[in-house]
Amino acid sequence: MSEQHNLAYSLSEEELFTYRQHGFLIRERVFSARELTDLTASVERAVAVAHGLSTSGHAYHLDRKRFVDVGNMTVQFEHAENSETIRVIEPAHHLDAVLETLVEDSRIVDPVKSIIGVDAVSVWTNKLNLKRAGEGSGFGWHQDSPYWVHDSDHVDLLPNVYLAFDDASEENGCLRVIDKSHLHGCLPGTSDGSQLGGFFTDPACFEESDQVLMEAPAGSLVFFDPHSIHGSEPNFSGNSRRAMVLTYQPADFPMLKTGEVRNVG
Repeated sequence: MSEQHNLAYSLSEEELFTYRQHGFLIRERVFSARELTDLTASVERAVAVAHGLSTSGHAYHLDRKRFVDVGNMTVQFEHAENSETIRVIEPAHHLDAVLETLVEDSRIVDPVKSIIGVDAVSVWTNKLNLKRAGEGSGFGWHQDSPYWVHDSDHVDLLPNVYLAFDDASEENGCLRVIDKSHLHGCLPGTSDGSQLGGFFTDPACFEESDQVLMEAPAGSLVFFDPHSIHGSEPNFSGNSRRAMVLTYQPADFPMLKTGEVRNVG
């Protein structure tokens, strides 16, 4: 980013205690309005590139939901039949130079180093979540760790950072986290016979009433544990809820999809 920052962004002991006890932590308004203007422009450029590439990618359906693989990138489309609205892009940082720079921003990386307890980290994965106004679908309750446990032997050390590009509210389908659910480790999935059911957490393993809404203004960061159960409701509002989720790991380990090593910090 173009602005200069001279402060250390490591988490305080109090913040670390909150994160470890609850499985999440919010830092509000970390990025300025001017930066968000550049970032959202970058996001839309990345979406346009991904949309163009998806026309020649490998398309397939899981539970009647459309996915397209383009090299090491996966593009998910909204669930409505024949929808051309992109829902998720993973990974996404390579699609625009501003996003490439974002993965190294110390305001994101320094707190992650605090969480993992290391001096340097590397990229594990990242994704753009594009919950468009009036049509953005929700995400069922799930943990990230069951997705990753077969590709990483340090799944406990893969903290997520959610960067809100827009104000996140209950109305536009903000992220929700089940309080303290990370303390139970990797939990079993559902067994409903669907293709993706195993990736959604068995509802017998948690109380939905323990959910906490991650309502936060644009520019805020939400740090959450890879074992934290999380999800979101659809966006029926007139406001988009765009975000990027960046996931890190200790240095010198390869990225999830590409196998390349991208050390930062």
